[in-house]
Amino acid sequence: MPTPQIVADTSELEVPPRMSGSAWQLTPPERDLDANIITLPAADEIRAHTGPDLDVLIHVLSGSGTLETAADTLDLSPGLIVWLPRRSTRRFLAGPSGLTYFSVHQRKPGLSIGSRPPLRT
Repeated sequence: MPTPQIVADTSELEVPPRMSGSAWQLTPPERDLDANIITLPAADEIRAHTGPDLDVLIHVLSGSGTLETAADTLDLSPGLIVWLPRRSTRRFLAGPSGLTYFSVHQRKPGLSIGSRPPLRT
């Protein structure tokens, strides 16, 4: 049975300049959560998309930016915690100093190999 453990220290996280994407991921195999630290360099974006079929919570760690939703544009700054409801539309735009945030959500089911359903004729 897994026991509580320290999995990261964000004060020691070194992100290479101009890195875009996941700078850290939660890796213990026996878990019910997925967590990532996402970083976007200045003026970079995550294009508008419909989120997964689960809620996501983000905590802005550094930088600034905006989150465009179907209803509003939210200004992002360090310390903010934002709830992204399942299947909501979102677009992230990094500000002049980039944007780094912690993202956590229920673990998505893994892909499995199985037989293909029969073809309809």
